[in-house]
Amino acid sequence: MNKDKRYQIFSRLKAANPNPTTELNWSTNFELLAAVLLSAQATDVSVNKATDQLYKVANTPQAMIDLGLEGLKSYIKTIGLFNTKATNLLKTCHILVEQHNSQVPQTRQALEALPSVGRKTANVVLNTAFGQPTIAVDTHIFRVSNRTGIATGKNVDEVEQKLLRHVPAEFKQDIHHWLILHGRYTCIARKPRCLSCIIEDLCEFKQKTE
Repeated sequence: MNKDKRYQIFSRLKAANPNPTTELNWSTNFELLAAVLLSAQATDVSVNKATDQLYKVANTPQAMIDLGLEGLKSYIKTIGLFNTKATNLLKTCHILVEQHNSQVPQTRQALEALPSVGRKTANVVLNTAFGQPTIAVDTHIFRVSNRTGIATGKNVDEVEQKLLRHVPAEFKQDIHHWLILHGRYTCIARKPRCLSCIIEDLCEFKQKTE
């Protein structure tokens, strides 16, 4: 895909959704971090349903520590892998309290030192909470990038590096939100909704649906 076609795609996505953001519910940096940790292999809807209740009683690291493991589990038991997630989230809370004055760190190194925080989670927090032009590549973004031809790669790291290289600075802050929403609602996995796609004529996917 050439530079001009990519620019047209990004411009259309921006025009359709000028101020995109995550569909996870959050009001503080810690709430965002906790929600992203809980969202691994789970839907945003299921996470929001749990955190809407959890954050009413515990929305700080210390409050979650005070809630305790079993107490935390009782709020997130509807989320997949909740046992492991509860354990790791509490470990993260202890580190935040003991090493970061209960604040979410603003560097990739510090974020990735937290339990279960990998590059993708760090990218989401750095971008959404701190406004850094990082690009978090999840399964939706990996699929959309490869399928459309915007940024092809054999793994998420390759796709991320190509996106960082090919996406103009003016779009970098929002591109991962646009692509994830596009993959979630239009360029879906089994049968992409090409007829209702705003970039259909620019997309290089050969097996377009009619």
